[in-house]
Amino acid sequence: MRVVIAGAGAVGRSIAGELLENGHEVLLIDNAPEAVAVERVPEAEWLLADACEIATLDEAALERCQVVIAASGDDKVNLVVSLLAKTEYGVPRVVARVNNPKNEWLFNDAWGVDVAVSTPRLMSALVEEAVSVGDLVRLLRFSQGEASLVELTLPQGAALVGTRVGEVAWPQDTALVTIIRGVKVLIPDPDDALAAGDELLFVAAPAREAQLQALLSPRPPKEGQKNTG
Repeated sequence: MRVVIAGAGAVGRSIAGELLENGHEVLLIDNAPEAVAVERVPEAEWLLADACEIATLDEAALERCQVVIAASGDDKVNLVVSLLAKTEYGVPRVVARVNNPKNEWLFNDAWGVDVAVSTPRLMSALVEEAVSVGDLVRLLRFSQGEASLVELTLPQGAALVGTRVGEVAWPQDTALVTIIRGVKVLIPDPDDALAAGDELLFVAAPAREAQLQALLSPRPPKEGQKNTG
C-alpha cells in the first residue's frame, strides 16, 4: 500500500515508521527544511514542498495512493490537504489529525476526511476508558458514514452478563467488533457468553449510543430494593 503523509513532525515520522515496519510504501511531505530529516526515517521517500499546492501533490503522485494522512500541526493545512486528496485525486482513504478540538466539527466528508483523529480527545477518552466501568466512551469518530468506535466495560449486575452474543438484540446501526477479556482479544462469536469485566468495542451510529448504553447498563433495582451501587 502506498501512503503519503503531509507533515513530517514527530507525529508524521512516528506514523511513517510504523507503516514502513508493516511493509508499506511511505512518502513524507513537509515545507520546513528542518523537518526533512531523512536520517530519522531513511526507508521513506521525502519531499520538501508545500502539501497544499497542487504541483506538490502531482509530484507526489497522489493518484497512485491508497491512503493520505494529513498529520501537520496546523488544522487549516490538514483540511486543505484532505480536500485536495479526495476531490482532485480520488484517494480512497483520507485520515486527518485534529489539533484543536474546537475544529473537530469541520473534519468530515465535506472536507474529504474519512477518519478524523483528535489527539486531545483520544487521550481524554483513553483516560475515561481506563477508569470507567459501565459508561460508554467514544474513542474515535469515522467521518464517512457518521459512525464512531465506542467502548464499554460490562459492569457486574448488567442484564447481559451471561447472555450469548447471538441472543442480544443490538440496536440498529451497531456492530460488536471485539471483546477484550483479560489479556485475550476475542472476535465475537454468536455462542460467546458475555462476562462482567469484558471490554466491548462497537462501531455505532452516534444516534444509537444512548440505546447501547441503556442495553449494557446494570439491572435496575427490584421494587422496594435500594440501589447500593
